[in-house]
Amino acid sequence: MRAHASWLRVIPAMLLAVGLGGCLLGPDYERPTVSTPATFRFDTGDAVEIANPAWWEQFQDPVLNDLIATALAENKDVKIAAAHVDQFLGQFVTTRSALFPQAEAGFDASRQRVSLAGVTALPAGVGPVFNDFQAPLSVAWEIDVFGKIRRETESARASLLASEEGRRATILSLVTSVASSYVNLRDLDRQLEIARQTTESRKGSVTVFQARFSVGEVSQMELAQSESEYEASLATIPQIEVQIAQQEDALSVLLGRNPEPILRGRDLTELAVPEVPAGLPSALLERRPDLLQAEQNLVAANALIGAARALYFPSISITALFGSASGQFSNLFTGPARIWSYAGSLTVPIFTAGSISGQVKQAEAQQQQALYQYQQSIQTAFQEVDDALIALQKSREQLVIQGRQVAALQSYSSLARMRYEGGYTSYIEVLDAERSLFNAQLSYTQTNGLVFTSLISLYKAMGGGWVVEAERMTGGDATQQGMPEQKVTAGTAVPQ
Repeated sequence: MRAHASWLRVIPAMLLAVGLGGCLLGPDYERPTVSTPATFRFDTGDAVEIANPAWWEQFQDPVLNDLIATALAENKDVKIAAAHVDQFLGQFVTTRSALFPQAEAGFDASRQRVSLAGVTALPAGVGPVFNDFQAPLSVAWEIDVFGKIRRETESARASLLASEEGRRATILSLVTSVASSYVNLRDLDRQLEIARQTTESRKGSVTVFQARFSVGEVSQMELAQSESEYEASLATIPQIEVQIAQQEDALSVLLGRNPEPILRGRDLTELAVPEVPAGLPSALLERRPDLLQAEQNLVAANALIGAARALYFPSISITALFGSASGQFSNLFTGPARIWSYAGSLTVPIFTAGSISGQVKQAEAQQQQALYQYQQSIQTAFQEVDDALIALQKSREQLVIQGRQVAALQSYSSLARMRYEGGYTSYIEVLDAERSLFNAQLSYTQTNGLVFTSLISLYKAMGGGWVVEAERMTGGDATQQGMPEQKVTAGTAVPQ
């Protein structure tokens, strides 16, 4: 009963210590004020608000849809990012566990012999050889009076949320990379088709010129010019084929596969053009995963300042032990074998030679780095949106102009050949017209692909709700597997 009374006297002190645990050192996080433009520098008239979920389906190419679905399910970068989230989830759970009492149970058994010639005489009836059995239950608890553990938990939670945003950023990058790679592949396919058609046409011209040269209708110089242009277009075919193979290999890796041929769907000219995403610049702060990740890194660094400052203050711990100890196993769980103890400790740093102040300075410097990285990420985001908007706008203008150029060169080529056949001009004019037409057709195809890739880059730069849709297709949502819920109130992250 005396022991129980002692525990009753300790309980109020413990409750008081827990009550004092409301003290938190260090600055609470507040979202920094950032300068955001009212509108983007480049705009487009047919933009729609917020990126459309599963925007890649607007291309109306089932093959592309399947490729993206495969990549989301099998890509190794996504799997690595998911494992990274699991790592930080474990770190968060481990850090948070220090807020609660830690209990351990054990069982020890030993047999030993002591010296009969020792300084201390053995008690009467006790031999030099004896057994010792113990079954203790111990409890230890560090009272977080000054918020050190809570700040560390807040930092670990923010790091976990940052890793989850990093996973979403990986998904965003993957989807846009697969779509861009597929567009580039179809662009190269079209260039290869143009090169083969041009080569086949020039091969026919060489055959005709060889026949006409044999009867003296054309000079050897004209025959050599025709053969030269044929070989020139023929040489572009293996160059484009190399690029196609390399693009297929790169796309295969994005799909989580070994390099292999890629199935084709619609031609580049048959792909539908998705709607253009839009939104206010300030919306990027809420829907771009990389910006959310940078902010959570700032939250984590900010919390560590408080954890470092708490090292200046006392550390309070409570330990307790209850169990049994006996020289005979049969008596281990009887009343006389009972043992117990409890204790409290308070540790105050007196002299650390600058160790704690160094840790505080380090934490403050890391917070400043995270702040500047967050601000830089925002500026980079605005740059990427502006770059994508101007690239889309100007590539569309360029495509219209090059379309007119191709039409004009087709007419020029036909007229030049007619003039040559009529004897009004030399074959050099025909070669110049065909050479210009070939190059213009390749450039037109490349610009057509640039329109699509610029639009894809804009979807990537704008972020949007489609990332959540893509996340579901990966087959794993970390927020539903033990992830703490993120709450943001008035720009302040609230640790859960």
